[in-house]
Amino acid sequence: MITVISATNRAGSNTRRVAEFAHAAFLELGAADTQFFSLEDLPADTFGAQMYDGSQQSAAFQTLQNKFMIAANKFYIVAPEYNGSYPGVFKMFLDVCSMRESGATFGGGKKAALLGVAAGRAGNLRGIEQLAAVLNHFKVAVMPNLQPLAGIGGLINAEGQLSDEATKKIITAQVSQFLAF
Repeated sequence: MITVISATNRAGSNTRRVAEFAHAAFLELGAADTQFFSLEDLPADTFGAQMYDGSQQSAAFQTLQNKFMIAANKFYIVAPEYNGSYPGVFKMFLDVCSMRESGATFGGGKKAALLGVAAGRAGNLRGIEQLAAVLNHFKVAVMPNLQPLAGIGGLINAEGQLSDEATKKIITAQVSQFLAF
C-alpha cells in the first residue's frame, strides 16, 4: 500500500494539487493499492495535551493512523516550503504518530519519496532534505531522488490544475522510480 500525502493543512493549497496529480500518476502506472491523504483531513482534536499519550489520542486519529500510516509500506510525501523547511503541522503529525504504534507506523522496511514545492526558486530542497533526515531517524528508507519543484504558482493553471508538461513528466518519472524502489 502506498499513501500519497499532502503535507499541509492549508485548504486549497498548490501542494494538494500536486499531490493529487502524483496520486493519479500512481494509478495510471498500475499501482491500484494507492491512497490519498491530506493533512487538511486531520481531526480537529489531533493536537493538544493528549497528543503525547498514545492511549489518549482520539478514535478518529487512531483510525486515520491505522489506514494511512500503519497500513502503508510506502509514503509519497509532497511537502511545501514553510519558513525554510517543511510545515510544522507535518512535523507534529509525525510526532503524534510516533506516540502510538511507532514501530508499525514507521518500521518494517517502510520507504518514502519526497517532492518539495515552493513559490521560490529552490523548490523546498532544504525542507525535503530536513524531512529525509527525520524519516531516516524513524528508520524509513528515503529514495535518493529528492525532487524540488520551484515556482509552483506558475505551474498551476487558472482552473487549479497542474498544467506544466515538463513538471508532469518529472513527477511521473519520480513516481515510476518510486514504484521500483
